[in-house]
Amino acid sequence: QVQLVESGGGLVQAGGSLSLSCAASGMILSINSLGWYRQAPGKQRELVAIITSGSSTNYADSVKGRFIISRGNAKNMVYLYLQMNSLKPEDTAVYYCNALSTSYFNYWGQGTQVTVSS
Repeated sequence: QVQLVESGGGLVQAGGSLSLSCAASGMILSINSLGWYRQAPGKQRELVAIITSGSSTNYADSVKGRFIISRGNAKNMVYLYLQMNSLKPEDTAVYYCNALSTSYFNYWGQGTQVTVSS
């Protein structure tokens, strides 16, 4: 089992910045990759950014050049971050932290709201 706890998010004006954090605990050695997903009202959940155990990254086209995903390690914990710059109203969504295990099981955080006002 992997537990994911997110923090950050909130309300910001268009053009502003926000950062999200996610703390992963439990069977962290089983984590293959970590990522951020988001879900806007009435839309499907979509990938925002992903980072592998080797620190390779991949971004959705809509956030390339504006968002930065990173990770850090501590004793018995793995931390995932998302720095969001030049935010747009269309970035408004609930953002979810995700961990994909080596057995391809998906773990999810509880979600955190990001609202960008125009």
